[in-house]
Parts: sequence; structure tokens; C-alpha cells
Amino acid sequence: MLPVVNDLGYHFGDGLAEDSDLVRAAESAVAQAVEPLEGRRPDLLCFFVCGDDPDTVEAAGLRAMEVAGAATSVGCSAGGVIGGGRGVEATSAVSAWAACLPGVRRTPLHLEPVRVEDRIGVSGMPDGRDDDERGDDEVAMLLADPYTFPVDGFVQSSGELLPGLPLVGGMASGAGGPGSVRLFIDGRRVEQGAVGVLLGGQVAARALVSQGCRPVGPPMTVTKAANNMLLELAGVPALSKLEQIIQELPPEDQQAAMQGLHIGIAMDEYAAEHERGDFLVRGVVGADRDRQAIGIGDVVEVGRTVRFQVRDAVAADEDLAELFSRSRDDADPVGGALLFSCNGRGTAMFPSADHDVQAVRSGLGIAGVAGFFAAGEIGPVGGRNHLHGFTASILAFGARSKA
Repeated sequence: MLPVVNDLGYHFGDGLAEDSDLVRAAESAVAQAVEPLEGRRPDLLCFFVCGDDPDTVEAAGLRAMEVAGAATSVGCSAGGVIGGGRGVEATSAVSAWAACLPGVRRTPLHLEPVRVEDRIGVSGMPDGRDDDERGDDEVAMLLADPYTFPVDGFVQSSGELLPGLPLVGGMASGAGGPGSVRLFIDGRRVEQGAVGVLLGGQVAARALVSQGCRPVGPPMTVTKAANNMLLELAGVPALSKLEQIIQELPPEDQQAAMQGLHIGIAMDEYAAEHERGDFLVRGVVGADRDRQAIGIGDVVEVGRTVRFQVRDAVAADEDLAELFSRSRDDADPVGGALLFSCNGRGTAMFPSADHDVQAVRSGLGIAGVAGFFAAGEIGPVGGRNHLHGFTASILAFGARSKA
């Protein structure tokens, strides 16, 4: 008997197949994904293809859409795929995720860059966001070609383009760099841009983002900054403050900071405390000893609260566990999920590439989970959409916030 979530009638299936014959792998992965649907036509198929030859990847993607016969299909090439409770990196493989979503309106998206005078714009956005037809849009899933689409700029401006709409997804990749990425939408391959699906109507879905860090040292106010350079923290030269904090850390945190230091930007300046999950995490990208400054991967205004962060397997595991604990407390049960995990996670961070998908399945108590290892992950933090790194971004279906 198929699981029914929140009396909405959502049904899910997932599959993964490794095979040197990618077309055969696509057929197998889709067959696994649709089997739990017991003959129902999928409303939505999402699939991901990992392979060395772009033409073979394309053939596999087209075959996946053909055999699934889904009402809406979205997919891309990737450096690794997730499904069937496993993660597979840099291996010829296909993963697939199929869902029956009664009452959910699906609007396929193909976004393309267009030059508008001296700026790059985006075409393909749905019209009428504020009218009755689009007023119940709830979430969008997006897969982008990083070589042909202005992902960061689009995600940052999405709050103005699509007010209040969470974006979840990831950046595709291809084995040959530019020109080797493959994007698929509704039976065809598209040459550039981004593809996805906008979900509205009777949607029960929730975006979950695990940035995989834990805070170290005290929260501090930025007292002097220039562009992406932090010049003073709490009235002290930023580099001197960082060195002081690291010296006071326990040895294990000092080691984690040496391997990769990050900084968190508080999303709510009025919170009584700023702990794990309260920050947008960005990398520390360099230092200027002459200016005693620290360079970070974002621009932070004077007066904002920041806190240094470390990321390792322990911190990432703890962050996922805390995320799922909060989700169970705040939302209805989940029935299936799409997982976009950074390609810097997997075996680069954990003993096994299976870690994130197993954590999602266990933490949310579900089986229908699939996705891919992304070259950048899209997801909301603090009510705004962001492009992340080293993150697990999850679109959980059947999860409606109790608040």
C-alpha cells in the first residue's frame, strides 16, 4: 500500500542505477522510481545523470523522460547522483525521483540569460505572480548551468522577482566543463540557462537547508568594513581579533579552522542569541596583513553581527540532526524529498558518499529521496534565497509548517 501524506495523496518513488551503458541505467533508475506508484502516471519526474561523454548523458536524459511518461520532467547532468539510499560520485550512473502530487499545479521553467543594455537579465519568468492564477505559488525547484546562467545574481534578486517564493536546487556540472552541461525539461534538452518547476495550488512542501557548520568564538559587531573586507570586529583589527579567537579555541576546533574557516552573518539582528542555524555562512577567502583585514565571500555592512564558523564531518552531521529535529517539531510528516548536496561533501567530508541521503532518510523517516552532488546549492536562509557551498539543500514534500 502506498504511503499517503497529510491526506493529500502524495506518492513517491526513487531509484539509482550504475551502468557503463547510461541509457540502460536511465531505464533502470526510472523503473525503480515509478514502481511504488503502482501504475500511476507521475506528475513530476526529476532525474540526474553522471557520465563522461555529454552526448551519452544527453541520450540517457532523453530516454529517462521517454520511459517515465511523466506530466512534467526536469533533469540535468551532474558529477554524482543520489537515490536508492546511496550516493555515487564520478561514476556512470543515473538517479530518478517520481512523484504523484494531486492538486499541485506544476509550471515548467526554462530561464535564459538576455542582455539588457549593459546588464544581464533573465527571460522565461512566469507572469502574473500577484494575480489569482499565480498567487498560490509555494516553491520553485531550479537546476542551473553555471557557465551560461547568472546563478548568483538571479538567486540574490529572486526576492524582488518572485517575492516570498523559496528557491531550492543546485548547479549542474559536466565532465568537460563549459559546453558539457546538459539540462532537460519536458522531453527535450535545452542549450543554456536554467530549468526547473514552479509548484503551486495544494502544495505541502518545505525547504530545509543545512550549512554544515558550528559557530566558534563570540558573536561580534562589524565596526569597520570595505566591500568584502572586514577591517574591524568589535573595535579590534579584524585579523588580530581572528588570531585571538583561534588561540583560545580547543585543539580540535583549531584544527578545523586550519582546514577551512568560515564566517556567519546573522540573519536576525534582533535575536537574543546567535547560535547554530542563525547565520548565513560564507567562506573566509584571504587576509591582508598590512591592513589587518579579512576577506570573505560576501559584502557585510558595518553594524551587522558575525561569528566565525568551522566545518567538518562532525559539525555537518550535527547540523543535519538539529535541522531534522526542528523540522519534526515544526512541520507535518514528510513523504519524499529532493536532495541537493555539495560535491565538496560526499567522500570529501564523510566516510561514505551515502552519508547525506542516509541522514535525510533517517532524520525525516522516509524512503523516497533522490538528487545529485551539486556545484553550488540553492536554498533559503533567514527568509531569503541564497547560493551556497558545502551545503545540503532539501525540498521536503508533505511538510507544511505548523506555525
